[in-house]
Amino acid sequence: MALTAPSRPPPTKRRRVAEERAVESRAAGRVVTSTGPAPKLYIQVGRRLCHDIVTGKYAPGSLLPTATEMCEAFSVSRTTLREAYSILIAKALIEARAKIGTRVRPRGDWSLLDSELLEAHLDTSANEDFVEQLFVLRQMVEPAAAALVATACSDAAFDRIADAYRRLDAVSVGDGDLVAADLDFHTAILAATGNRFLTAVGGMIRSFFERKINPNLPGAACSPAPALSHCQQVFEAMRDRAPELARERMALLLRDRREGLKRSRDSGAAR
Repeated sequence: MALTAPSRPPPTKRRRVAEERAVESRAAGRVVTSTGPAPKLYIQVGRRLCHDIVTGKYAPGSLLPTATEMCEAFSVSRTTLREAYSILIAKALIEARAKIGTRVRPRGDWSLLDSELLEAHLDTSANEDFVEQLFVLRQMVEPAAAALVATACSDAAFDRIADAYRRLDAVSVGDGDLVAADLDFHTAILAATGNRFLTAVGGMIRSFFERKINPNLPGAACSPAPALSHCQQVFEAMRDRAPELARERMALLLRDRREGLKRSRDSGAAR
C-alpha cells in the first residue's frame, strides 16, 4: 500500500510576507540571514517615491500608476508597496481613495517639517526662493522665541543656551566650528521654549544649513563681526529677562544674516 505524504498546510500571512521579502531581497542582490532582520525595502521604495514626487515626476493632483505597474517598476510585492504608501500617507504626500486610485496631494499639504521629506526637498529645490522663504519663517518665529525664553525658561534649558553661546564665543577667537556653534545657539533657543513645533523648526533650520550652505561664505552662519555681537546682545537680553529687547535684537540678527547671505550670492553671481 503506497503511503501519501501529508498535505502541506497553507502559509500564514506572516510567513507569506516573509517569503515575499526574501524573494525581493534576493532579487535586489541582498543576502537574507536567519539572524538579522529582513531589509526594509518598503522604506527604500518610500524614499524613492518621495523624491519622485518632490522633483515633479508625479505632480500634485496627479494619479500614481496602478499598484500592478508600481510593483513591476520596483520589483516588489503589493505588501511592500502598501507599506511604502503608508509612509507617504503619513507625510501627507498622497491619499488613496476607493475606485479612484492613489493621488498626489497638493504641495501645500506636504509635511515639510518631516526630516525625510525635507531632505528630498533640499536635494532638489534649495534655490534662492527656498532660502528667502526659510528666512521669512525664521523672522516670524525666532524673535518671538527669544522673547518667550526671556519671559519663561527653565534653568536647565537656559544653561543649554549659555553653553551654545560660550562655544560660539570661543569660535570668534578661532577655536571651533562656526556654523555648528551658531546652529546650536539658534536651535537651543527654539528648544528652550518647550514648544515641540518650534523645536521641529529648529531641526529644519539645522538640516538646511548643514546640507546646503557653504560654511566659508560670508553670512553662512554668522561672520565674526558684527553678527557675533548680535548673538551676544540676544543672549544678554534673554539672560536679563528682557523679552521685548530680546525680540528686537533677534530680529536685527536675522536681518543681518539674511543680508549677508544675499551679498554672498550676489558676489558669487558677479564672478
